[in-house]
Amino acid sequence: MSKFKKKNKTKENIPTSALPDIIFMLLFFFMVTTVLRENEMLVEQKLPQATQLQKLEKKSLISYLYVGKPKNTALYGTEPRIQANDVLIGTKDIVLWVNQEKDKLSEVERDQITISMKSDIEVKMGPIADIQLELREADARKLMYAAVGKVD
Repeated sequence: MSKFKKKNKTKENIPTSALPDIIFMLLFFFMVTTVLRENEMLVEQKLPQATQLQKLEKKSLISYLYVGKPKNTALYGTEPRIQANDVLIGTKDIVLWVNQEKDKLSEVERDQITISMKSDIEVKMGPIADIQLELREADARKLMYAAVGKVD
C-alpha cells in the first residue's frame, strides 16, 4: 500500500479592509438622495376619493396648493385657508405665487406648469371657485385636483 499525503486545508480570507469605505459610501448616497418632507402642513388634509386616476409624467412642473381648515385655529380661525409652500396666503396672493413658481422654471417649461390643488373634503366650493378664478388671471390653466385611492 502506498501512503497518501494529507492535503493541508487552505483558508480563504476575504479582505475586509475596504468594507468601512463601502459602508460609508452607501450611507452618504442614501443621505444625499433621500427626500424628506418639503412642506410643513399648516392646514388639515383629508383628501376625497377619486373615481378616475391619472399619473403625471413630469413632477418637476407641478406646484402644490393646499386648502383646508388651519391646524392652529387660535391664530388663523376656522375658515378654510390656502397654503402655498410653507406659507398661508390669501386668494389675492395666488397670482404673485404662480408668477414666482413660473420664475423657478425655464422659459420653455413656464407654459407647462401644473397646479395641484390638495383640498380638504370639508371645504365648500366657494373658496375653490375663488382660487380657480385667480389661477385663470395668473394664466395657470392646468389644474389638477389631488385625491386618494380609487373608489370601487
